[in-house]
Amino acid sequence: ILRLWVMTTDYWDDQRLGKAVINTNIDSYRKLRNTLRWMLGTLSHDKGEEVAIRDMPELERLMLSRLVEIDRIVRKGYDDFDFKRIARTLVDFANIELSAFYFDIRKDSLYCDAPSSIRRKAALQVIRTIFNSLVKWLAPMLPFTMEESWMALHPDAVSVHLEQFDELPAEWFDAALTEKWKKIRTVRRVVTGALEIERREKRIGSSLEAAPTVFINDADLVAAVEGTDFAEICITSDIRIESGKAPSDAFQLDDVSTVGVVPTQAVGRKCARSWRITDDVGSDAGFPDVSARDAAALRELGVPPIA
Repeated sequence: ILRLWVMTTDYWDDQRLGKAVINTNIDSYRKLRNTLRWMLGTLSHDKGEEVAIRDMPELERLMLSRLVEIDRIVRKGYDDFDFKRIARTLVDFANIELSAFYFDIRKDSLYCDAPSSIRRKAALQVIRTIFNSLVKWLAPMLPFTMEESWMALHPDAVSVHLEQFDELPAEWFDAALTEKWKKIRTVRRVVTGALEIERREKRIGSSLEAAPTVFINDADLVAAVEGTDFAEICITSDIRIESGKAPSDAFQLDDVSTVGVVPTQAVGRKCARSWRITDDVGSDAGFPDVSARDAAALRELGVPPIA
């Protein structure tokens, strides 16, 4: 914890240390460890398969693009001895962009897609790349935690401290894709806010019980969302996009006045495997409690159907 405090301290200024500061660093360190632990658990299923970048879903290409951006920040930070900027960037990346965004969306694919799924393979490949880079970047600052994490995934290695930072291909960076997903995340933020109220009011238990309608009165935002699996991005069972002004009772955020959300409950049966509510649960007689996607995955995994 003290190492994290030192990392995030501006040593050009007077140092502050108290209960609130310690608790903040304890919380940040716990979240960082949980992120690394989740990646290790996920990568225990990784077979090292590679997917060409051009064949990856946009979300995976977005994370690789972001990785290149962070690599530049980290390298410049170490050159300038700006450890606070490195630490803040990496902790925020792990806790906000990975745990609360990318991993949250991809859990469904990682847990439920068939082993042959390109989406699942691409996600595992990107998580592997992120893990290797993140641990190496943090190793000079959190040597014991990163050594423990590295050896857990690479038991035959000597030490993470003998490794060099990965040279990430510059062509991974995609400015246009980054801008597009900023718009997608803006719309997603409104949906998340609407669903949070639904949970608070006990109208739904989880976001997968919802099938909201999203009204977008902005051509750029509509263009960004079109062609995406926005239900997957928002972690809902279904979603409907309407171009135009939202009704007066729609949920809106003050800073995103062109987007409104009308929450409704999903219709159908709940899949016992993915927990999504769909109308194709039971379509495969051999697996009457799961959706068609999950039934196909179970067959590929060799699970015997119900006689």
